[in-house]
Amino acid sequence: MSDFFGSIWWLIVSIGLLVTFHEYGHYWVARRCGVKVLRFSVGFGRPLWMRKNADGTEFAIAAIPLGGYVKMLDERETEVAPSEQHRAFNRQSVYRRIAIASAGPLANFLLCIVLLWAMFVVGRQDYAPVVGRVQGIAAEAGLRVGDTVLKIGERETPTWGEVQFALATAAIDRARVPVEVRTPEGGTRTRTLDLTGLPEGFDELAAPEGIGITARHRLVPAVIGDITEGSAAYGVLAEGDRVTAVDGQPVAGFDDIAPLVKALHARGGPGMVEVVREGQRLALEITPRAFARPDGTQAVGLGVSSGTVTQPPFDAVRRYGALEAVPMAFAETGRLASDTVGMIARMFQGSVSLKYVSGPITTARTANATANLGLAWFLNFLALLSLSLAILNLLPIPLLDGGHLLYYLIELVKGSPLSERAMAAGQYVGLALLAGLMGLALFNDVFHW
Repeated sequence: MSDFFGSIWWLIVSIGLLVTFHEYGHYWVARRCGVKVLRFSVGFGRPLWMRKNADGTEFAIAAIPLGGYVKMLDERETEVAPSEQHRAFNRQSVYRRIAIASAGPLANFLLCIVLLWAMFVVGRQDYAPVVGRVQGIAAEAGLRVGDTVLKIGERETPTWGEVQFALATAAIDRARVPVEVRTPEGGTRTRTLDLTGLPEGFDELAAPEGIGITARHRLVPAVIGDITEGSAAYGVLAEGDRVTAVDGQPVAGFDDIAPLVKALHARGGPGMVEVVREGQRLALEITPRAFARPDGTQAVGLGVSSGTVTQPPFDAVRRYGALEAVPMAFAETGRLASDTVGMIARMFQGSVSLKYVSGPITTARTANATANLGLAWFLNFLALLSLSLAILNLLPIPLLDGGHLLYYLIELVKGSPLSERAMAAGQYVGLALLAGLMGLALFNDVFHW
């Protein structure tokens, strides 16, 4: 399946699943509160499929699969027979209306917990949080090649994914953050990254690289590919050699070779290049020499290029037993909720750029990418999307569940419902806010695409 059609398919699957659970939360609580539900629809527009149950509720799947709704009996929208007025939504107590409005987001919270539990049972593969190269701020803090990142601030980092998010958050806050690592020798140390001086325009989503940390799995293997005829390496190195050291200095990745070769040339004279060839360790004498680039400038090197670069296999996994995964799922949901609310708060404060607001295109591409990574990654994506849907719906914006809850809380305080005029004005404000947010998200999607 192509990326385009795969993205569309997995977006429909994701939105359909999450919206169904969200609307079922409203439906289930409404029925328990004695409210008659007229229609339960997944999607908007013309129904493609419909069925009616014994109570008269129409269950429908509509043509536009980007949302859904539960339509309840309400005297403000249609004429209600006297025999059914007690089942109208508007006749219910404010506490029942609060329960019905909050049931959708609550259903998404519960779904997030279930999805994360399933993810932990299946086991989400990732990369180990091992440092492959350090420079800049990371080097100044004392981080070293081979360090395993155990914790950033108060956040444990069992995989590289957690390292990326924790560093991104610290970069947004421009904070000094402690980093607990396990050294290659096995000891535990705490380093402090000083991110207070990061420049304006710093890309927080690429925080590790910007700070000077390259993950071990991101290094291009120091494996020799093509060798230029007549170069310093010609007749000495062979295709497939894995370079482990240059002039006694260890090599972690292919990009380490060039600066070490330049240093060797500056020192003058030959040096030893250590390689692994067909399982054997060899130390080969080599003398770097200057050569002319295609643009006419001079450079120093061995005259080699890297071999074929492939994505390395995952080397870490977060997996727990069925019982152990229960508290882990609750804890992960709480952490993700705190992260999400924190990011929304930072956006309102202006410390997070609005360019990070994403919409359906980014969601579709992420859905497809995680589905291709495996079941556990897709479950993790669905859990985060479900949680985001719950939190966004609780924002006090009219037209969202949070807007209705705001109306009901005002009603509790003043002792009577808001006037229809005030509610209508709120609906227009909510519509404008949502249209602006959707427009921003779509603009960012297209711009990044």
